[in-house]
Amino acid sequence: MSKRPEPRDFFQDVYDVVRLIPRGRVSSYGAIARYLGMARSSRMVGWAMNASHNQMPSVPAHRVVNRRGILSGKHHFSNPLEMQQRLESEGVLVENDCVTRFDELFWDPGRELSP
Repeated sequence: MSKRPEPRDFFQDVYDVVRLIPRGRVSSYGAIARYLGMARSSRMVGWAMNASHNQMPSVPAHRVVNRRGILSGKHHFSNPLEMQQRLESEGVLVENDCVTRFDELFWDPGRELSP
């Protein structure tokens, strides 16, 4: 009898990917979902980010934005300005709740982590 593989923990997989986003770069919920083979699960990536604030090691949830670079998760931080402040402390400029130069700063795990 063959052993069944352990079930995957989607949130943990999301956290593992988000921890790889370099300082000063951002990714999107959809790009992370696609990388994990769950292209239609960007909302679940958002739920994982909402639940990530007490994870150890820490998860840089501030580096995950929507597909247009908008800080759509900012209300899930202890202070609505915290997400922007964390990004700006890493050199990411934000105007009107949107990452400036989003296309330049976008980190796509599908491209960056492929062999």
